[in-house]
Amino acid sequence: MTNLAEARGILERLIAFPTVSDSSNLALIDWVEDYLAGFGVAAQRVYNDRGDKANLYASVGPQVAGGVVLSGHTDVVPTAGQDWSSDPWVLSEREGRLYGRGASDMKGFDALALAAVPLALAGGIKRPLQIALSYDEEIRCDGCVGMVAEMAERLPRAAAVIVGEPSGMKTITGHKGTSGFSVHVRGHEVHSALMHRGVNAIMEAARLIDWANARNAEGAAAVPGPLAAGFEPPWTTTHVGLIAGGTACNITAGDCRFGIDFRVVPGESTQDWDSAFAAFAAEVEAGMQAICPDAAITLTRDFNVPALVPESEGAAEHLVRRLTGDNATGVVSYATEAGHFQRHGYSTVVCGPGSIAQAHQADEYIEMAQFSAGMGFMERLVEELAR
Repeated sequence: MTNLAEARGILERLIAFPTVSDSSNLALIDWVEDYLAGFGVAAQRVYNDRGDKANLYASVGPQVAGGVVLSGHTDVVPTAGQDWSSDPWVLSEREGRLYGRGASDMKGFDALALAAVPLALAGGIKRPLQIALSYDEEIRCDGCVGMVAEMAERLPRAAAVIVGEPSGMKTITGHKGTSGFSVHVRGHEVHSALMHRGVNAIMEAARLIDWANARNAEGAAAVPGPLAAGFEPPWTTTHVGLIAGGTACNITAGDCRFGIDFRVVPGESTQDWDSAFAAFAAEVEAGMQAICPDAAITLTRDFNVPALVPESEGAAEHLVRRLTGDNATGVVSYATEAGHFQRHGYSTVVCGPGSIAQAHQADEYIEMAQFSAGMGFMERLVEELAR
């Protein structure tokens, strides 16, 4: 079989595992571990607290510094409620496209990274190829944290990390950080005719949401800084997409829940945005408690993902540009695990086959041309490591 055919066979196996984020990924991890063992490559696992999910990392070749990490996640988003033309857990090809859940985001890259292992062993690489596969990227993007810390401590330091999120094989040097809370506003119910005696949780929640609207307006009106200018939009956004609460139209709402998230441009801090929102929530809560001491606002952390900050003369950027021939500037507003690697001192970029526009959709697919381009990238990477 050709290298591309081998990679496609791996992709077929990976897609067959329904690793939706609310389920275990251990069957897939078992398969990958056995696959690597077949080439004499030992893998390490880093489990979650419940032991029902695991990261996996491995190092191929000589145990020296200066290698390259290929980083991908194993979890996928649900297919429930989507109208698929074929079984999402069976890889199928139609009109030059490979269909299946995760084909683009991002089991396509995972398959190519695993297909690079025998190439690296046969190619006599002088610097290691390190594989890193994570869980829970799709829900909190923090499943990789323990693995990244362990790799930084136990493996020879890699010169570059390539996070293979779908980018059309373009070099992505920066992305926004993200932070989010589940917000619970607890009010006090009275008849709406006497609303001044109660605390309307929905109307108090509206104050918090209006704070978000005001921050968005300020960002849109401001002149973006140099790190933010390349993003769309070039400011930190604050978003509320789901809200629920209340009992009846003539009762002050005793309860309201909503989610809020921030997409923070590099150069700004998710911690600063979190603190600003928490401070305003405390002001609103104080006003509520002046009417009813039992009223409260509770903020529960959902996720906190660091930004990928563009590096000056970054080793990962230079490597990927050399291998792809891509000299364009690329940043994205979605978040990845790249910021976690960068936070541990790794030079990091995002580059992978496929399009983010196909991710999370019914009939998710990756173009065969993109999959082939990804395989070519892996072949050139192995040649680079063999020099």
